[in-house]
Amino acid sequence: MARIIDGTAIAREIRAEVAAQVAQLRAEGTVPGLAVVLVGGDPASEVYVRSKTRACQEAGMHSRLLQLPETATREELFGTIDGLNADPDIHGVLVQLPLPPQLNAKEFLERVSPAKDVDGFHPNNVGRAFVGDPQGFVPATPAGIMELLRRERIDTHAQHAVIVGRSLIVSKPLASLLMAPGANSTVTLTHRHTVDLAQYTRMADILVVAVGKPGLITAEMVKPGATVIDVGVTRVDDPSNPRGYVIRGDVDFEAVAEKAGAITPVPGGVGPMTIAMLLRNTITAAQRVHDRASRKAKAGAR
Repeated sequence: MARIIDGTAIAREIRAEVAAQVAQLRAEGTVPGLAVVLVGGDPASEVYVRSKTRACQEAGMHSRLLQLPETATREELFGTIDGLNADPDIHGVLVQLPLPPQLNAKEFLERVSPAKDVDGFHPNNVGRAFVGDPQGFVPATPAGIMELLRRERIDTHAQHAVIVGRSLIVSKPLASLLMAPGANSTVTLTHRHTVDLAQYTRMADILVVAVGKPGLITAEMVKPGATVIDVGVTRVDDPSNPRGYVIRGDVDFEAVAEKAGAITPVPGGVGPMTIAMLLRNTITAAQRVHDRASRKAKAGAR
């Protein structure tokens, strides 16, 4: 039976570390601030935004929610983002996706200042992450996966990592992180249209699945003893559940857990890490602003 990787417990550790850093910065005169822009009233987005703002408050950060109507125009959303970019009390800005159909998400993600793009979605940060530049922000989910592997002491050196999925938010940045010096994995990037997907997944020492298709990965597709990281989160109707649905990952958890060496559950695996790493990116952004201000003050005092 696989070891269950408890993302909730590890995320709790990271959030405690962030809270300690926040307390130190506050004592030095800087209160880290995160702003979330929500357009419309998508129920899933509202739940996720509440989780982010609550996590900020628990860590001692300043959080701000700006909610625009479903009918918001391009100019209105640009104006909201520009105001946050210019606000010295806000160190991290994120635009909650999905956006209503009249708004092109790419335009607005690129409008966020790279220095405040704690989601790591701006092309500048995507490029920095690809080349291993520490001045960029790595998207929270792949950063969280790497932290899970590190804290669980799962060796990546000379291991074959297979990623199922090709998104700019998870899969591609994760491939860069796994190949980078220090991680040193050999990476194969696949997706749902890969012919004979199982021939690749069975080679994986570390298998990461992020496509949003419940139960895609079965036990027959997994190498014995592999580490399996399930990023998928899909609501599946279930009349027997009081909520009317259950959350499923991309992996057939019960069957694969009998064969894998370690596995993340859904929920309670990668999900909590995403918010924890978002907080870490925000404290990093605030620390950079604080350090620049401190250097400027010292230079002015000379």
